[in-house]
Amino acid sequence: MKITNAMVLAAGLGTRMRPITESIPKPLVKVAGKPMIDYALDILADAGVTRAVVNVHHHAEQMVEHLKNYPRLEVIISDERAALMNSGGGLAKGLKLLDRSTAFVMNADLFWIGDETGEDSNLRRLETFFDPERMDMALLCVTPENTTGHNGKNDFELAEDGRLARFKPGDRNPVVYAGAIVMNPVLLDDAPDDAFNLNIYFDRAIARNRLYGLKLKGHWLTVGTPDAIGDAEDLIRRLGKGV
Repeated sequence: MKITNAMVLAAGLGTRMRPITESIPKPLVKVAGKPMIDYALDILADAGVTRAVVNVHHHAEQMVEHLKNYPRLEVIISDERAALMNSGGGLAKGLKLLDRSTAFVMNADLFWIGDETGEDSNLRRLETFFDPERMDMALLCVTPENTTGHNGKNDFELAEDGRLARFKPGDRNPVVYAGAIVMNPVLLDDAPDDAFNLNIYFDRAIARNRLYGLKLKGHWLTVGTPDAIGDAEDLIRRLGKGV
């Protein structure tokens, strides 16, 4: 079944992006003239998503005002103004605003260049790759050499069959989590109601041999600091538009 639901994680404080984020939320920081969250939403819309939950906290009013005018899919606000829920808590809360069908999850400040016209996009490839009989989650991953703005840290080792394990020095196929997931909301039925990190569920899935990864085709951008904006814009100019 085609995935039409998504959650975009967008509630962070953007502390590393200061002083820019003292006046605007990080997802609204523009890269090549376009707010970062619009790259994520466009990627989702291109993949066939019609409804996306977006969580908000920092400068939430600006986020709500921007998102109500986004034209390509329905945006539902998950309000975290009262308390930040961290990645896992925010995801668990936000997914309750959708039905129980399989969904995409994306970070608001990560995107990529390289989806080719006429070929399945990276998200559609991830959707096809996901097998709920074998997997708790399927993560889009990227090799370190195909990143810009990343801190150099490897997240996982990718096995030949697609299974992921935490990276250890000496591993031969390191990958970085590219900020996109396919999962079923049922996975978080036992989640606590307060803040927690999604890495807890990554590690649980690894322990059960049920965390899988698919390599991204193209080049991945993360824009975490003011200095990273220029690097991302240079790459977009050289290699093409972001989505």
